[in-house]
Amino acid sequence: MTVQQLPLSGITVVSLEQAVAAPYATRQLADLGARVIKVERPGEGDFARRYDTTVHGHSSYFVWLNRSKESLTLDLKDPRGMEILRQLLDGADVFVQNLAPGAADRLGLGTAALTERHPRLIPCTISGYGTTGPWADRKSYDLLVQCQTGLVSLTGTAEETARVGISVADIAAGMYAYSGILTALYTRATTGRAHPVEVSLFEALAEWMSQPANYTRYGGSQPARLGTQHATIAPYGAFPTADGKQVLFSIQNEREWAVLCREFLGRPELVTDPRFATGSERVAHRAELNAIVAERLARSDAEEILKDLEEIGVAGAGVNDVAAFLDHPVLAARGRWQEVAVPGATVQALLPPADLAGVPARMDPVPDVGEHTEAILTGLGRTRDDIEALRADAVI
Repeated sequence: MTVQQLPLSGITVVSLEQAVAAPYATRQLADLGARVIKVERPGEGDFARRYDTTVHGHSSYFVWLNRSKESLTLDLKDPRGMEILRQLLDGADVFVQNLAPGAADRLGLGTAALTERHPRLIPCTISGYGTTGPWADRKSYDLLVQCQTGLVSLTGTAEETARVGISVADIAAGMYAYSGILTALYTRATTGRAHPVEVSLFEALAEWMSQPANYTRYGGSQPARLGTQHATIAPYGAFPTADGKQVLFSIQNEREWAVLCREFLGRPELVTDPRFATGSERVAHRAELNAIVAERLARSDAEEILKDLEEIGVAGAGVNDVAAFLDHPVLAARGRWQEVAVPGATVQALLPPADLAGVPARMDPVPDVGEHTEAILTGLGRTRDDIEALRADAVI
């Protein structure tokens, strides 16, 4: 299937994007066939290109977030660069930006100005804390938002907090920007009206914090920080096994608890033990319960325990490191790894998680800085002499 046959073929997205949140949103649009023109700084490009050099000399972040895009370099402080951008926006469907607070407005690319000049354009703004309110002018990044939403206070052990090991605030914002843009495209197609989209990292992650927020507001204290244990469910967590590995499992209901006691722990009397008779009592007596569970798991190897849990219908898993995840049999058997080209090499990348029946995912190359500048400008009617003059003046 060609790009022209993909669900978002014919949709053009222009993105002034950097780091993670906006590139993640636009990459998912590109996965579905949208033409995504990534506008980068001449020479250096998106600063995420230099986060690390572990993937054949390229950044692991950049390779993940920027396949199937076209890279155009423009100096937007030069009027000639801004003229090119405005020409692109004349034919675009979506404009995405996650610039520093106030930067888009200073460039004349704020939502109000864009909607007046391009009534069919869907502008999408991704910010740290929103474009209004007391923190509208604050810069932010992922870990700051993890801290501000209280997520860090929930993550780690009883002795020490920890950040979530992936850029969860950026990813949350990118997902809501992606779904917001899809909704706006659908609404424009059905009503003719283009709705601007705004997402902040803080409010995206705040939504994901709703369960602990409810627990804290109405329970009087926040969920405890318990490592792999669960604040409101027991037994739930990772336990060491006889062969030095770890197995994680959880009990989700009373049926599973009874089966675990009778067929795995060999302790049927625990089913009606007042300390463990309900989910709340098991949480209240977590230390005593964990000691019983830990003693049982310490008697067997991890593989044997997982087999026994599966046979009685209790979900469990070994605690993988990243290398084990890379070799996971589910990803291999389902063909989830695909080759993607990067400048000078190829890499393995995961297919998008949402499969559309009969629609193969687009897995086109990750662009080099400015790789498509000349082709894009030629498509806008610029001559070779025009392009060379712009390059000589570092406008592109």
